[in-house]
Amino acid sequence: MALKVIPNYSPNFNSKKRTSKQIKFIIFHYTGMKNESDALSRLTDIQSEVSCHYLIKNNGVIVKIVPDLYIAWHAGKSSWKNYKSLNQNSIGIEITNPGHEHDYKKFKKKQIISLLKLTKLLIKKYKINPKNILGHSDIAVQRKKDPGEKFPWEHLSKNKIGIWHRLNKQVLTKNRKLKTNKEEVNFFFNNLLKIGYSKKNRKDINKAIYLRKLAKTFQRRFRQELVDGKIDQECLLISKNLIKAYN
Repeated sequence: MALKVIPNYSPNFNSKKRTSKQIKFIIFHYTGMKNESDALSRLTDIQSEVSCHYLIKNNGVIVKIVPDLYIAWHAGKSSWKNYKSLNQNSIGIEITNPGHEHDYKKFKKKQIISLLKLTKLLIKKYKINPKNILGHSDIAVQRKKDPGEKFPWEHLSKNKIGIWHRLNKQVLTKNRKLKTNKEEVNFFFNNLLKIGYSKKNRKDINKAIYLRKLAKTFQRRFRQELVDGKIDQECLLISKNLIKAYN
């Protein structure tokens, strides 16, 4: 499948090349800036010290920022399962979107079409497991919200990109807002740890605050209709359903 990609290279990457076998993850981001041209400038500005491998513009055009075999600076401090600092093992894809701080918008159809094409090529090229397709917030719970609850994870999973639960929507809706007890809440967070999320929180952050952020992160990914940080029976059901897929 031929894919048109426009180069606009960034100086922000590690000079040492990695092998193709080291690439195990794809991480999706939104740019989180009001202006698309400003986002591109930042990704290619040496002083910003941030970059990615690809940027998908509003019109669906794909811009190559850093070649695949170089480590781009997109994930920052991050963790998933036994992996730390996921820059080393991932390809980062930024998608133009103002994000939560600037009137967060639905992703454009042209962007998603390009994202599907690009991601499918990368999955095939680097033999990436569907469970290793993640959002920035998945690997940086304390810091990030992107790509957020408007990102079409369910649609992508139908195209064999990423993981989604296999639960009946009517069953889920019936369980929404139904209370959980303390034991069930603990079971939910243990499920998240098994899926791959980190339960480790910084010493300067209250544990309850961190767990609420973790719950919201999970909801932005898997229960996008309601992101409230409250663990109800719907969230518990989804977490149970995902365990097999991620292990």
